[in-house]
Amino acid sequence: MSHALNAAALDQLFGAARTHNVWLDKPVSDELLHAIYEQVKWGPTAANTTPARFVFVKSPEAKAKLAPALDEGNRAKTLQAPVNVIVATDFAFYEQLPKLFPHTDARSWFAGNQPLIETAAVRNGNLQGGYFILAARAMGLDCGPMSGFNNAMVDEAFFQGTTWKSNFLINLGYGDAEKLFPRNPRLDFDEACRIL
Repeated sequence: MSHALNAAALDQLFGAARTHNVWLDKPVSDELLHAIYEQVKWGPTAANTTPARFVFVKSPEAKAKLAPALDEGNRAKTLQAPVNVIVATDFAFYEQLPKLFPHTDARSWFAGNQPLIETAAVRNGNLQGGYFILAARAMGLDCGPMSGFNNAMVDEAFFQGTTWKSNFLINLGYGDAEKLFPRNPRLDFDEACRIL
């Protein structure tokens, strides 16, 4: 990288970006979802494992499948968002390693080693979920990442018979800035960091 992002770009990704709960009635195109993933896929993961999978819930039928799994306090804001992203993890990610990490037999590192599969899948899937939020913000969208749903119900409704399991949700669209809550504080550098 040759230069730092300017202050406006950093603000869009971090400083001024907020978690939204109320959404404008403005659609998100499939082309924009493709463009977000085209950026997300380049984010680094250990041995290029890339275990995250993204399911874009947009249609009324898909939202009806998701609704029963949502906690009561999250249902209205989730169903109002133009897109709900199920950030999932493929626990058979290692089957793709001959394609993704072809210079060595990385598949053999994982196959049959359940503790290593679990650790790599969770760690790297979480990284990719974070990359997704940043890519969506970079493309001009707002995000509302959340837990507050029944993972088992989502897995049964969307991933039955697969090796995918839900991790968390991201409500996605154009947030209503007038309905934001006051921003919560963050830890200062000296509370969260050490330079040794």
